[in-house]
Amino acid sequence: MASSSAPTRTPGPYRGDALVAEETVGYLVKLFYISMQRVVDREMAPLDLTAMQWRPILLLHRGLADTPVELARLLDIDTGAMTRSLDRLEGKGLLRRVRNHEDRRMIRIELTDEGRARAMQVPDALAEAQNIHVRGLSAEELATFKHLIRRMIANGAPP
Repeated sequence: MASSSAPTRTPGPYRGDALVAEETVGYLVKLFYISMQRVVDREMAPLDLTAMQWRPILLLHRGLADTPVELARLLDIDTGAMTRSLDRLEGKGLLRRVRNHEDRRMIRIELTDEGRARAMQVPDALAEAQNIHVRGLSAEELATFKHLIRRMIANGAPP
């Protein structure tokens, strides 16, 4: 006869038999994320950059990546989506692809002068989106919020 013991559950405030999805941290974080993306998109509109475009521009500008593969890895997207995004950015004159002289299969990405100019405006647009969302919070409340979010991220990290 097989044992049918229930798995050990993590103690906490949520119970399956009384779960109200709209009151869970996960649901509220998702709503916050959607709101943040909407405001960031609005702030990026004058720069003619979408969410899939400002991120690689900023990473390139900060020197954190210079190949399509590195950008895709850092942005957690597949290389096909990265290629399409880079195609659009190249079409806008914001970057160029440069073949590596030592390994012609390898392509480096570099910003054009216009790409660098736009990249320099991205942090201000991001700061505005953040400030809109933290409006009315005290420095202490914001510090507490960030501390709690970091703790929850750490709790969810693989063992």
